[in-house]
Amino acid sequence: MISFTGFLTEEKNLHLEHLEDEILNNGITGTRKAINFLQALRDMLAGNAKSGVNVTVKWDGAPAVFAGINPENNQFFVGTKSVFNKNAKINYTPEDVDRNHPAGGLNNKLKVALTHLSKLGITDVLQGDLLYTQDDLIDQVIDGEKYITFQPNTIVYAVPKKDASQILSSKMGIVWHTTYSGDTMEGMSATLAVNMRKLTKTTDVWYSDATYNDSSGTANFNKEETKNITKILSSAGKIFHKLNPKILQKIVEDEKILILVKTFNNTKVREGQKITNTLRHARELGEYVEEKYQKEIDKLKRPQSKETKTKEMREFVGFFKKHLRDISNIFEMQNLLIFAKDKIISKLEKAKGAMDTFIRTDDGYRITQPEGFVAVDKVGKAVKLVNRLEFSRANFTAAKNWDKG
Repeated sequence: MISFTGFLTEEKNLHLEHLEDEILNNGITGTRKAINFLQALRDMLAGNAKSGVNVTVKWDGAPAVFAGINPENNQFFVGTKSVFNKNAKINYTPEDVDRNHPAGGLNNKLKVALTHLSKLGITDVLQGDLLYTQDDLIDQVIDGEKYITFQPNTIVYAVPKKDASQILSSKMGIVWHTTYSGDTMEGMSATLAVNMRKLTKTTDVWYSDATYNDSSGTANFNKEETKNITKILSSAGKIFHKLNPKILQKIVEDEKILILVKTFNNTKVREGQKITNTLRHARELGEYVEEKYQKEIDKLKRPQSKETKTKEMREFVGFFKKHLRDISNIFEMQNLLIFAKDKIISKLEKAKGAMDTFIRTDDGYRITQPEGFVAVDKVGKAVKLVNRLEFSRANFTAAKNWDKG
């Protein structure tokens, strides 16, 4: 059995980046950290863990819900990610929910959460992913078996009806993954774990934590698999020495360039395309940027605005063309990180989850794995381990069952 404990981080757990994007977000330091993550996960799955690494299952719930006691006034509240904003939307009463969130799905779900999460006796502040409220539960037959299903986001979760009595009797379901503590909301620190034993049991709330457990003992690398992933990481080490630190730092520091590269990569994810030729991918990046800017320039009326936008376009396109080989090496490194990451995800998925998972298709339902996992190092740095061609692509086009009010 593999189990993990929590890790403390000063950062709020509001947005997680994909592991392979650490090279874009944090340059050489981020690349080294991504490789270290993968090495630690390899060692863990090979039964030879040498350094602390925490893994949790990434549930596909929505929206993210924060609930607990505000240390500044000792009152119970619920809210979304905005509870930590300067002008925080913190809900203590149903009237607060109406004032902070327009009528609709999110408003209704927060009112249910406000009523029932207060029964859990939360003493700190917890963050979790909402899976369902009672209206979301659907009685369905999939492949001849009776299920109770709910779809909070992209994945359809399905529990055999014969095993769903607790879910059916509950008013809502949530998976907790982060605990916050501190003297002020703004100054809270996050621990990427939740002590479930401190929560009061109630039939009105079905809840779980996101801990990854392999009780079957099947999620382990054999010698050959360990050798193969070590070979990939060795190749990543060789590419690492070819990376141009100055070009990486330029991408890290220039937010516009960073967004352009990430947006371009996401266009390929949407199309379900793998990057097989990194030099061609780098050329296409320059073409994409030029085309994108030209469309924006053509819409402008003022000559001065056109001139300013054109100058910016030439600067960025020139940067990508001039450093074509360096950009290609960055994409080559991302490819190797993704290759190793997907092998680790495939092995982690061997552990049987608490629920069956499906993706809705035009022809019915297709069996799928959990959305992914979250890896946390010993200093609290967390990254997503997600098969982007599978889930990120689906998430771009999935119809959501809630609104963002």
